[in-house]
This record gives sequence, C-alpha cells and structure tokens, in this order.
Amino acid sequence: MYKNLRGRSGVVLAAAAVAQFVFALDMSVVNVALPAIRNALGFAPLDLSWIVHVYALTFGGLLLLGGRACDLYGHRRLFVGGLVVFGLCSLVGGLAQAPWQLIAARAGQGLGAAAAAPAALGMLTTTFPEGPRRVRALGVWSAVNAAGGALGVLAGGLLTEYAGWRWVMLVNLPIVAAALALVLAGVPAGAQPDRRERLDVLGAVLATGGVGLLVFGVVRTDARGWGSLATVATLAAAAAILAAFTFAESRAPAPLLRLGLLRSRWVAGANVLVFLAAAGQFTAFYFVSLYMQQVLGMGAAATGAAFLPFSVSLVAGTIIATRVTTARTPRAALVPGALLAAVGLAWLAFISPGGGFLTDVLGPCLITGVGVGLVLAPVAAAATTGVASREAGMASGLFNSSRQLGGCVGLAALATIAALRTGTATDPASLNDGYALGLAVTAGLFVLAAVVAIGVLPRRQAALPDPPQPAAPTKNQLEGTPS
Repeated sequence: MYKNLRGRSGVVLAAAAVAQFVFALDMSVVNVALPAIRNALGFAPLDLSWIVHVYALTFGGLLLLGGRACDLYGHRRLFVGGLVVFGLCSLVGGLAQAPWQLIAARAGQGLGAAAAAPAALGMLTTTFPEGPRRVRALGVWSAVNAAGGALGVLAGGLLTEYAGWRWVMLVNLPIVAAALALVLAGVPAGAQPDRRERLDVLGAVLATGGVGLLVFGVVRTDARGWGSLATVATLAAAAAILAAFTFAESRAPAPLLRLGLLRSRWVAGANVLVFLAAAGQFTAFYFVSLYMQQVLGMGAAATGAAFLPFSVSLVAGTIIATRVTTARTPRAALVPGALLAAVGLAWLAFISPGGGFLTDVLGPCLITGVGVGLVLAPVAAAATTGVASREAGMASGLFNSSRQLGGCVGLAALATIAALRTGTATDPASLNDGYALGLAVTAGLFVLAAVVAIGVLPRRQAALPDPPQPAAPTKNQLEGTPS
C-alpha cells in the first residue's frame, strides 16, 4: 500500500510515534488528577474510577474491529479519522461541566484510539519491509509508546498542580494536531484497498461484546470483588461470547481475525508475551506511584518527576534491543530483557516504610527500565513477523488488544492481591506490605514472559504462509443481484 514512501518513511514513523505517544499518555495522565476532578465536578467516590476504566473499556473492546477496518478501508483513513475523534473528545473532556460529560468524552477517546492505534502500527508494518528497517522503526515506536505511559504520571502531576486538572485533557490537542499535520502533509493515501471483502459484522459484534464484557468485569472488581455473583456472571458471559467468536471466525469467509494467523509461533508467542509484560509493567507503575505518595509522602509533581530515570533507562533498553534484534532475532533481546525486568521488580519488592526514593526506588527502576525496553521493541517486531501486508491491521489490532487486556487484567488482579494482604488497614506499613507483594508478583509475570520467549518463539525467523485469497466476485455480485 505504501510502496511510494521510501523518501517519506520518516514522516510515517513520526506520525505513528506522535499518535502512539498521546494514546499511551492518556492511559496514565488522568490518574494523578482524579482527586482534583472529584472536587471540581462532584464525582461520587465509586464513579470516579470510571474516568480511567471507560477509556480502557472502549479502547480494548474495539481494537480488533479497528484493526480489521484498517485493512478494508485504508490505514491512513482510519488513522486520520481516529485522531480527529480523539482530539474532539479531548476538547469536550477539558470543557466538561458534569461527571457524565467527562466519562462520555473518555469513552470517545477510547473509540478514536481503537481506530488510530492499529492503523499507526499497520502503517509502520506496510511502510518498512521486514528486517532491520522495520526493527528500527518499531524500536522508535515502542520507546515513544513506553515513554508516553511513564511521562503521563509526570505530566498529570505537573499539569494538575500548576495549570489545573482540565489540562490533562486539553494537553492532547497540540499533540494530536502535530500527528495530523504530519500524516496529512507527508503520507499519501496509497492504493485503494481491495473492497471485495466485507467487514465481518458478526465477528465484530462478538469480538467487541466479548472483549468489552471481559474488561468491564475485570475493572469492576475494585467495587464488586472477584468472587461476587456479578463478576462471575460477567466473566462467564464474556468467555461464552469469545468462544462463539472463535467458532464464527473459523467459518467466516473474510474473518475479523483469521485463526490461521495464530498458528505462527511468532504471532501467538508475541501476543502471550506482551499480555504478561503489559500486566507487569502497568501494575508496577501503579504500585510504585502509590508507594511514593502514600508511604513515602511525596507530592504529585515529585512522584511524576521520579519516573524520569525509568523513562531514560527504558529508552536506553529500546536502543540496545533494536541493535540486538537487527543483528539476530527478536528472541535474542526478549529473553534477557524479561529476566532483567524480573530482577529489577524483585528488588523493588523489598520496599520499606522507612526507605526512600534513592535507596528503594531509583536503582531497581533503572534495571527494570532497561529490561522493559529490551522487551517492548522486539515484541512488536515478533508480532508482525511474516504477516502479509493486507493483514497488517488485523495483526496490529490483535497485538494492541493483547497489550491492553494484559494491562487491564493484570492491574485489577494484582490490586486485589495487594488489597487482600493489606486488609482494612491504611497505615504506611500495611500499605507497604500490599505493594511489596504486588511487585513480587509482577516479577513473576516477567519470568513467565521469559519462559514463553524461550519455549514458544522460534530460534530463526520464517515467513507465514500467505493467507487465502478471497474469491473473485461473480458477475451477478458485481451487478448487485443475487447469484
């Protein structure tokens, strides 16, 4: 689709990276601002968490649909449309006067991100041929994505403290404008996508419903609990719908997710690995942030600034991973990266109420950052290894869904584990025990990720078999009459 982009591949990379930065930023930028938002708009305590949850719900639930739509209607078109929706909803959220307005705006942001995020990764996959150029491009994309999540805490703290909570939404506008300017000025529309295939409506409904219910059931566990009837019923319904989705996709002529894609050890292994890594990374951010604020007594801005060393080490890890993967395979960086992240998180699990940032946080965060950086760039390359260009959106949507679900499910599950250890106590020592246990479990998740990299990912790269071509339309179909 993007064969004419040799001289403009840098513009594609810049546009994709800027867009992914703002999507990752919005996963964490509002967290620090929640108390200020509650006071300003009058949120009920149980409703406040939906500012975070509804973004994860719509983003995660619609990613597979967004990914397939990219293949059918064009990556650039979905990228631009998704960014416009995301930017408009950011403006609405920044001007919100009532709780429902902000929650609706966050849902709209998730919708826009679900269209544009797989389009961004799909543009990179189709622009950069498989090999060193793609690895380097995905390394930049992964570093910017991870930096967005880490810097979101810093931006949220600084904006809330010095500019007001509304700017955690309005700050998206110049970033979205930059991404739109890049793609509109420097990225041609490309060839018209093959319209012989139609969007798999049944698969779209089942995938969106199943993933949406799964995310909904998980994010409600903070109020309902994992053993409650409402949670069990919601998760059981999600499992049933996803089973129906699998059955439907095995028989669909143009499926939303071609199940044959999962026969590739690269694709299947990378998606399991990114699920585990995202669960560990997002949860570690959460626990370390709470430890610094609720145990060490650091302010919002200071807590955000404390994540800068992690961001720097993560970028360093990504640079190393790009060089290793270019010379060898993604597996060569994924295994040591996952193990190094596990070591850093295991060290973090020794946090104490009498500790401090320099003694308990800085050292392990630097190690963890390098390890996570070694994982993030190669896992994106692994997830698209051997994938045909006309299925780039499908593979990108699957990869983004796995990462989003990993972060959501991991955070909910480990927050429950930490809460069980803490009980009803709110003193710093009890909170510290819960956070330490949660961090120890995140270390275990990265050990599992290393096991997946060793046991599932191939030692050598091999292309996937070409996907089956859709049947050519008959004369009657072209004329719109029954065949």
